[in-house]
Amino acid sequence: MASLDLLTPHLGKIKIPGPNQLIYKDECVYSFDNPESETGLYVSLVTFLGFGRNYVEQYFQKTDNAVFLHIYTEKKPVPEPEKTGDGPEKKITRLAIGVEGGFDPDSGKAKYTYTNHYSVVALPGFHTYPWPNPDLPEVVRKSVQAIIDAESPFKMAEMAALEGTWDGETREVSVHAVNLKQLDNGVKVPPSGWKCNKCDLTNNLWLNLTDGSILCGRRFFDGTGGNDHAVEHYRETGYPLAVKLGTITADGKGDVYSYAEDDMVEDPYLADHLKHFGINVQQLQKILSSLVVHGRKRHFTYITVKVI
Repeated sequence: MASLDLLTPHLGKIKIPGPNQLIYKDECVYSFDNPESETGLYVSLVTFLGFGRNYVEQYFQKTDNAVFLHIYTEKKPVPEPEKTGDGPEKKITRLAIGVEGGFDPDSGKAKYTYTNHYSVVALPGFHTYPWPNPDLPEVVRKSVQAIIDAESPFKMAEMAALEGTWDGETREVSVHAVNLKQLDNGVKVPPSGWKCNKCDLTNNLWLNLTDGSILCGRRFFDGTGGNDHAVEHYRETGYPLAVKLGTITADGKGDVYSYAEDDMVEDPYLADHLKHFGINVQQLQKILSSLVVHGRKRHFTYITVKVI
């Protein structure tokens, strides 16, 4: 390991990124180099910009920012399980994608494991310090750990783009939202502890935005899910909009379904519609039952972290 004294002249410039700091650790800002490239990616501990090997020295010469987190992602194919005989393909039992019993969109594709290798590098000379390393100065350790823990701007932008989408399609504003009828029936909905009004289910619950009924969702093809009480209520009453409890955010958004339009929709007046039933969106905590998050998290590849 290189001498720690090489870091000392640069400690005053090193920064610890805050929660709103953009950290470009997915790709070089000047090229297509990324952590999977042969030489990896170098992330500045001052500006949090990422550079490929061909550009990091130029950046150092212009700025004198000398300390970097080096990220190299090792990609290894996962061996395919041996097939015995010419048996049939896995039977599809659910009309769904990417879930147990459903169609697997990755079937037949090569699968990989990804291992991240981290080290601290000081220029000039590419002096390397292993990570994790308790001997590194505190400001370096905190800066590096914050970079590793941070979401990349690319992933943040992707998740932001998914807001207001369903299965990748933009949700339309419901035609029923602007003049939605809401009954003055005295119903007040608590911020938690919900249960279906017609059965004992406590998950997959939908709040009807006209009368405040809390009812369970649809029954799936394999018998799981709800008991269809929410959709049955629509057939009986014609009340069109319902929001899934547990997906409501403090900025007044949530997973809203229009039974009349038979689709996920946007309700730009959701906060007001909830307020009618005594719900203050600021007091509700969004949980990971959002349909978007739930649908997407199945496809996130688990990344193990290995140090060098």
